[in-house]
Amino acid sequence: MIELWYAALVFMIATYVVLDGRNFGIGMLHLLVARTRQERRQVIAAIGPLWTWHEVWLVAFGGVLLVAFPRLYAVAFSGYYLALFLILWCLVFRGIALEVGGHIDDAMWQAFWDVVFSISNILLAVVFGVALGNVLRGVPVDQNGNFPLSFFTTFSVRGSVGLLDWYTLAMSLVCCVFLVAHGATYLTLKTEGPVHDRAERVMRLAWKCLPFLFVAISAATWAVRPHLHLKLSEQPLQWVALVVAFCGAFQLYRSLQSRDERGAFAGSCAVLGALLVSGGAAIFPVVLYSTIAPEYSLTIYNCAADERGLQMAARWWPIALVLTCAYFLFISRYYRGKVKASDAADAYGSMH
Repeated sequence: MIELWYAALVFMIATYVVLDGRNFGIGMLHLLVARTRQERRQVIAAIGPLWTWHEVWLVAFGGVLLVAFPRLYAVAFSGYYLALFLILWCLVFRGIALEVGGHIDDAMWQAFWDVVFSISNILLAVVFGVALGNVLRGVPVDQNGNFPLSFFTTFSVRGSVGLLDWYTLAMSLVCCVFLVAHGATYLTLKTEGPVHDRAERVMRLAWKCLPFLFVAISAATWAVRPHLHLKLSEQPLQWVALVVAFCGAFQLYRSLQSRDERGAFAGSCAVLGALLVSGGAAIFPVVLYSTIAPEYSLTIYNCAADERGLQMAARWWPIALVLTCAYFLFISRYYRGKVKASDAADAYGSMH
């Protein structure tokens, strides 16, 4: 039962990153691929009314964390206090930019919120990348099972580390490029005209850079936590995830060659989601590795709720999952198709 809840946790955070990650990427590219007010409305319209729904997966992730792993919830939310508030503020400003940017037909007003929207998404991508780096590197969990985490200390990956160091910043860079590629791939699927052409150029450049960045960050991860790679033979799910990632990369390559936009986006989703699942399998069963002493690390077993509580929660989770997936399929089908620049004059208004 504990393993199943951990799998559900990994599934939900991977789903959130795949779905909202494309919005992060689009937001980072917002001022680059859209040069005029009409083109920027087109980019906003490409995100559509789905952007708020994607955050449901993030809220559900927090809910499952609280129900299934209450100790991990308490320790992680206390330790990552500053980073979590930064994420919340970025999410708030991103939402405000989308909701109020088009309420006044003024160039300066809309330009201001366009910049806020872009900066918020850049910061979100950076912080989530740093968070992934922290999970893989570890945090300074002490003998009491707690950790105070400042923004940075000595930039070392050993001992009393901070949120930022050379490894977490490197991971953040890779994640940002990955999300830019993912967002640009989705933007080529949803748009046409100059925005489509610029997004396609960015997409191809980003995907060409990613294999080299992936090799570099894999080598860095091996240097920081070498036993993660050594555990590969013990984690069959990680092998499955890596095979899916390879198949997704092959599908992406073929689709880019044939200019199949739908196939390219499917491949992008498969690669991103499978790599996140692979990372979740790699750290199992340790969820917060202690950089001070490995024996202080928190695992899913010493953080899980009692068996009765897990069984009770398991009764409603499948129902909620089915309803959520059904709604996602419905609304994705309803808003399918490309967004034309001529149809995006009131893109902000369509967010309500």
